[in-house]
Amino acid sequence: QLQLVESGGGLVQPGASLRLSCAASGFILDYYSIGWFRQAPGKEREGVSCISSNSGNSVNYADPVKGRFTIPRDNAKGTVYLEMNSLNPDDTAIYYCAAESRRYCSGYILVAEYTYWGQGTQVTVSS
Repeated sequence: QLQLVESGGGLVQPGASLRLSCAASGFILDYYSIGWFRQAPGKEREGVSCISSNSGNSVNYADPVKGRFTIPRDNAKGTVYLEMNSLNPDDTAIYYCAAESRRYCSGYILVAEYTYWGQGTQVTVSS
């Protein structure tokens, strides 16, 4: 059974860094595009970043996180990360990872493009 588990969330101060992990099981990560999404209270879920499958070899970032977030993947460990730097209160949200059996990930990073989802991890940025 395909499963995604996020971890690494927490409470941090503005300007801090945090690394989220998305551990995959039940499928071969190499063949899947992985997306990171977030949902703040009272707002819709939005795309943050995505990385293509191994053969796609591309990454995309939403404008609010460009230059601050990166999305490395370690297929050997079955894990995709979201490395977040220069965090600010607007980054506060529940963060989700999602998987889709697709070679490339769309630059639009849309919720509807992904079938499999994790349960989410809370990130709070506050002084």
